[in-house]
Parts: sequence; structure tokens; C-alpha cells
Amino acid sequence: MVTATKKKFQREDLKAGEVLCEYCTAKCCRYFALPVDTPKNRKDFDNFRWYMLHGRVAFFVEDGTWFLMVYADCKHLQPDHMCGIYETRPQICRDYSTDNCEFDDDALYDMYFETPEQLWEFAQAILPPEQQRKFSAEPVQPGELSLPLA
Repeated sequence: MVTATKKKFQREDLKAGEVLCEYCTAKCCRYFALPVDTPKNRKDFDNFRWYMLHGRVAFFVEDGTWFLMVYADCKHLQPDHMCGIYETRPQICRDYSTDNCEFDDDALYDMYFETPEQLWEFAQAILPPEQQRKFSAEPVQPGELSLPLA
């Protein structure tokens, strides 16, 4: 039996007057990302790891800039994936354009860390040996944050 494969909708398939958002699951409304200082030492990586222990959080690097990505649906996102406050939505939403949005699922970051373990493995690979201490029962220096892996 031969089954037909459904052609994936493409931007260029839009007809005049159609809006790309009507074909999307509101990817842009399901997370936010903020630039953060590039981690330079064990303490910085440990703090990043701490963020990741608080739910669905990731870090990515794009064009040399580190970003904290927090996965959280906008509270006004409707079941049909449309905005429940479209007319009064925040300016950041008004400024957002579908010209470069993630509809096509072609996002590619320079680096992407979705677990604390991935982030720490990277830190271990780039930190000098004196900063590569394992997370254990070793004494913690004042001002250092050290939490066990979840």
C-alpha cells in the first residue's frame, strides 16, 4: 500500500493576504531568550547550571553571544495558537516579524545546551585544570555556588 506524504507548508505557499502565523503553532510565544554575559570561569558556569535546575531552561550561543532561553508559554496564547490579546499585545510582540521567524524549523545555533550535564561537560573541556573541580563534597570557597545535579 502506498501512502501519500503530505507536503510541508512553506512560506512561499502563502497567498496574498494570508498570514504565516495561521499555519504555525506559535513557536515564538513558547519561550523567550535574553543575552547573558559569556561565562568565563567555574563560578559563571555553576551559576548557569543553577538556572538550568529551575525547569525548562537552555543556553545557546549565536554569533558569539550567549543567551539564556526560558521555555514558557505566553499566558495569552490561545488553544488555536493565536494571541488572546492581539490588539493590546506588548511592543516586543508588535515589533516581531515573521520574515526571520522559526516557522521553517531551520534554526541552527553555534552551540546549544539543554541540560546542566551538557553545559558542565563543555565547561570541563574549556576551563583550566584548577577550575575543573568535580561537583562533590569538596569544600566550597566563600561566594561560590555549588548545587548537586538534579
